[in-house]
Amino acid sequence: MLATDLALALDPVRLSERAGLAPDAWQRDVLRSQDRQTILLCSRQAGKSTVSAVLAVHEAVYRAASLILVLSPSLRQSQELFRKVLDVYRSLDHSVPASAETKLTLELDNGSRIVSLPGKEATIRGYSGVTLLIEDEASRVPDALYLAIRPMLAVSAGRIVLLSTPFGKRGHFYQTWTGDDPDWQRVKVPGTDVPRIPAAWLAAERARVGDWWFSQEYLCQFVDDQSQLIGSEAIAAAADARIRPLWMSGGWEGIDDADHAGDAGDSGHPVGAGEAGGDDGGLGRRIGPWPE
Repeated sequence: MLATDLALALDPVRLSERAGLAPDAWQRDVLRSQDRQTILLCSRQAGKSTVSAVLAVHEAVYRAASLILVLSPSLRQSQELFRKVLDVYRSLDHSVPASAETKLTLELDNGSRIVSLPGKEATIRGYSGVTLLIEDEASRVPDALYLAIRPMLAVSAGRIVLLSTPFGKRGHFYQTWTGDDPDWQRVKVPGTDVPRIPAAWLAAERARVGDWWFSQEYLCQFVDDQSQLIGSEAIAAAADARIRPLWMSGGWEGIDDADHAGDAGDSGHPVGAGEAGGDDGGLGRRIGPWPE
C-alpha cells in the first residue's frame, strides 16, 4: 500500500491510470512536466479538461495545504470541470479524506483546497498563495481577469496552466501562444492527433461546418473573425515602428511647437485654429494631450 501510494505521489501519470484514464502521449508529457507555465492549444475533445483535473487532484492530495484554483469563463463551465475533478478524486478511494465538499469546492483533511470559479475579476481577488492555477477555455477569459490572477503566484511560485481552443487573434491566450517568452511550455494538439476522433468523422464534420470553423475548433488555428473587414496580417503589415503616433507627439500638426511658444488663450492652453485668441488663420491645430 505504501509503495503504491508513493508511486502515485511521484508520478501523476500513475494517478491518472489509477483513475481509469489512460493518458495520451501529450498528456503524459504535461502531467510529468516541471514547467511552471504551460499553455495547451487543443482541439475540441482532445482531453485538455481531463488532464487539468488530474493535475488538480494530484496537487491537492500529495501536496498538503495546497490551493488550486480552477477558473472558467462561466458558472456552467466551472461546474462541468469541477465534476471531472471530483470524478478523479473519488476514483482514488479517498486516500486523503475530504473535510468539506460543495458544488464548486473540495477541501481535504491535509489542508488542501480545490476551488472552481467562474471568470469574474471582481470575485477572485481575495485568494493568495495559489500553488496551481488552471484557466479553462482561456481564449474566452477576459484579459482583466488574467492580469488579476497572475499575482496570486508571486509568493507561492505556483504553476499556471492555460488551456483552450483558439478564439481569434486577440487576447492573452493568443499573445502568449504566439509570443517568444521561453518560460512557457507550449503544447499543441490538433484533432488529427487525437486517437479517439476518427479521421472519417473529422472529414465529414469539416464538410458540415466549413473550413473557417473547423480550422479553429479542430486544427488549432487562430483565424480572424469572419465579419472583420481588414485581416490581422494586413493590419500588421501596415504598421511602421518608425512613425511616431500623432497622439503621442504633443505637438502641432503643420507647424513646430516653437512657432506657438507663448500662444495661449484665457485658459492658458495653446490656441489652435478657430479658437479665441488665435490669429493664425488656421495655420495649425493642436493634436495630442493638452499640457497641464
